[in-house]
Amino acid sequence: MSAALTVDAPVDVDASRGRLFWALADCWNVTRRYLTHFRRRPVTIAWQLGFPLISVLLYGFVFGEAMKVPGGGDDGDYKQFLMPGMFVMTMAFGFMNTAMGVATDASKGVIDRFRSMPMAPSAVASGRGLADLIVACAELLIIALTALAIGWRSSAGLFDTLLAFGLLLFLRFSLIWVGVFLGLVVPTPEAAGGLYAVAFPLTMISSVFVAPSLMPDWLAPVAAWNPVSSTGTATRELFGNPGAGGASWVEQHAVLMAAVWPVVISLVFLPLAVRKFKQLSR
Repeated sequence: MSAALTVDAPVDVDASRGRLFWALADCWNVTRRYLTHFRRRPVTIAWQLGFPLISVLLYGFVFGEAMKVPGGGDDGDYKQFLMPGMFVMTMAFGFMNTAMGVATDASKGVIDRFRSMPMAPSAVASGRGLADLIVACAELLIIALTALAIGWRSSAGLFDTLLAFGLLLFLRFSLIWVGVFLGLVVPTPEAAGGLYAVAFPLTMISSVFVAPSLMPDWLAPVAAWNPVSSTGTATRELFGNPGAGGASWVEQHAVLMAAVWPVVISLVFLPLAVRKFKQLSR
């Protein structure tokens, strides 16, 4: 019996390696499919970037002189405060594109066809997530180049600057699973478009445009504990830009919370998305 166990062990290892290889291969094939769609329909990315870019022009140049920068004095440059918030808004709004894409695939039967094929069950969700993360990198690059063009600069070192961009992508990664779950829950792609009603207050009641300390007393704690605010405050700190201020615990530990919030969001919505995906076509 011991000899039989000795012979069977390498077979199990090889089988597990084979499953891992095909899971990665299937994930990449699904990712390529989604990236091909983005390449053939660049208007999707343009639409995603439209609101942040317009907001940069509106708040940076129209309202900028009237906006207060915490700790910036009378000469505080609002654009230095605004641009990290725009980076966060671009990442936060991305979950709507994820939800609409998933809802469209579900309504057209694409996901059901994937489920009927001899492919790794995880490939659909992981492929969608990887594709959206790649697109998020492109969006972040575009908005960062726009920021540099209007005079924004990071006064921090290379490590802190890269860490700030990493936190932005980490937030986007966690929101991908929110988008996947909502895309599987809503009945139609049109209904997924209504998620703007969720995304808009999520970004507006935050430190994207104005510091929570400047808000009414009853609203300031809500904005301060918003995950978007934590990432925005953390990136401003890491970039060396004017911060949102505030004496609350969550604002004083913004970098920590910018790492904790995405973990919490992923732990909640990733299992929900996986369970909802398994319930399809039952």
